[in-house]
Amino acid sequence: MPAAPRAASSRAVAASLNDVQAGLSAGPDEISWVQTGYLMAELVMIPFAAFLAQSLSTRWLFALSAGLFTLSSALCGMAWDIDSMILFRVLQGFTGGAMVPTVFATGFAMFSGPQRAMIPAILGMVSVLAPTLGPTVGGWLTEAVGWRSIFYINIVPGALVTILAISVIKVDRPKPEMLKTIDYSHLAAMAVFLGGLEYVLEEGPRQQWFEDTTIAIAGWVTLVAFVLFVERSFRSGGPVVKLSPFRKPTFVFACVFNLVIGFGLYSSTYLIPVFLGRVRGYDSLEIGTTVFVTGIAQILSTVIAARLSTRVDQRIVVTAGLSLFAAALWLTSHMTSQWGFMALLAPQALRGFAIMLCIVPSVNMALSGFEMAELRYASGLFNLMRNLGGAIGIAVVNTWLGDNARIHVARFGEALGEAGRSSNTALETLAARIAERTPDAAEAALVLQGELAKVVGREALTLAFNDVFRVMAGLFLLALVMAPFCKPPPLASRPPPDAH
Repeated sequence: MPAAPRAASSRAVAASLNDVQAGLSAGPDEISWVQTGYLMAELVMIPFAAFLAQSLSTRWLFALSAGLFTLSSALCGMAWDIDSMILFRVLQGFTGGAMVPTVFATGFAMFSGPQRAMIPAILGMVSVLAPTLGPTVGGWLTEAVGWRSIFYINIVPGALVTILAISVIKVDRPKPEMLKTIDYSHLAAMAVFLGGLEYVLEEGPRQQWFEDTTIAIAGWVTLVAFVLFVERSFRSGGPVVKLSPFRKPTFVFACVFNLVIGFGLYSSTYLIPVFLGRVRGYDSLEIGTTVFVTGIAQILSTVIAARLSTRVDQRIVVTAGLSLFAAALWLTSHMTSQWGFMALLAPQALRGFAIMLCIVPSVNMALSGFEMAELRYASGLFNLMRNLGGAIGIAVVNTWLGDNARIHVARFGEALGEAGRSSNTALETLAARIAERTPDAAEAALVLQGELAKVVGREALTLAFNDVFRVMAGLFLLALVMAPFCKPPPLASRPPPDAH
């Protein structure tokens, strides 16, 4: 699938940021913009893709998106310093962001019946498989060849997709006259709103949120841009994004489902590698090998989810998916500091299986009943919800993780009480006994105290991870309340394309 290299590339880069930082001699604050810049640009393009698909045609938008993404990937691989890398990553995110919503809208419009049921299953698998494959591919390539290879690997498949898009895709005709009516104030408001929101969510946890002046200013600018964006969406003569799909209650519910799905999918995919790295001390390759089981489970569940979507009420399928995903998160919330591949096998497999039961029915509920022109906007908004859910989720769980870790460290100190003073006495006694044999007794005692502090920190962090996973499980259970209110879509409906 053409969207796979784009999404997998993003996760591969995230897994290899330390190597990129060393290779470009960048600072910790600078290297974070390699990912932040990409995500900001991608978030802006996703809803804008619907307008471009109508004005340029699906064929040329997809070809341009794939071609420019491939070119920017090559430029990222040739980056000579951190500034050039950030610039090329922004270009990569912006050009690649159009592919996923365009593929969803086109695939959903071209098929009907059982064939249509496979579209959200296949495309959903590709979109969620990338976060799982990314760390594995990135870790392996970085270890074997070097960090630049994670960008160069996109060149061949990207070039082939570009050529095939120009040769094969014939869905609609371009409407270049739309470019003359574009509302640039609406476009600017959307770019500032979505880009600013991504910036606040990415940088907020590192800067103590609105205690930082820059984050506070960015938050206010984002809020003002959001108000202007909504105002222009309804009153502009040439809006770049139409919010009309939100008139359908089922679409609204599906978008909320997708927001929750994005929150759980990206947050859990982020948290497990962080746990394995910070608590277990795994390297990128070991982390990738451990989390790979989730992707296998996703592949196995794709056909099951597709078949259920043609035979079972979509509300029942999404209820089963959300429930199983919550169960997987709950199982993960019982981690100890010794958990590795075998202990994580069952929770990860269940989570991978459940995610397809969440995505397939939510796609069907969101995109059914729209004609092609409005279908594009619906696809862009729907996919935007998942990315926003992921951005919000990662920011929030980072904050929860830090806060809960500090709380557990304090509780360990309170719980130790007399035991803590007794342990110091025991260390002093041990040091005195060692002093009879070696002059380095004081240093040995300090080492022992340092090791005890590491143990306390590790156990407190593990408990913090468990707290976060429990809250996430509750969030998925809370989303179940919406399921009965969704109107199930007709299984064989097919919106007619606007032109051939």
